[in-house]
Amino acid sequence: MRRGRFAGDWIIGVLREYEAGVKTAELCRKHGISDATFYNWKAKYGGMTVSEAARLWALEDKNRRLKDLLEIN
Repeated sequence: MRRGRFAGDWIIGVLREYEAGVKTAELCRKHGISDATFYNWKAKYGGMTVSEAARLWALEDKNRRLKDLLEIN
């Protein structure tokens, strides 16, 4: 699976800016993302720290690799 063009710590930083009170439209324009992308990130990663998000991505990657192993056999 292709890894997105945005780094995990950057995503969490954008969400922290939103929590600090920056308006959604201004935030999306500043970082060059769509409203839909922002709201998807907010739903999936809202309230997480960088280390929690990194752990989630590591688990998702491991799960993907295990599924690939099962498909081959």
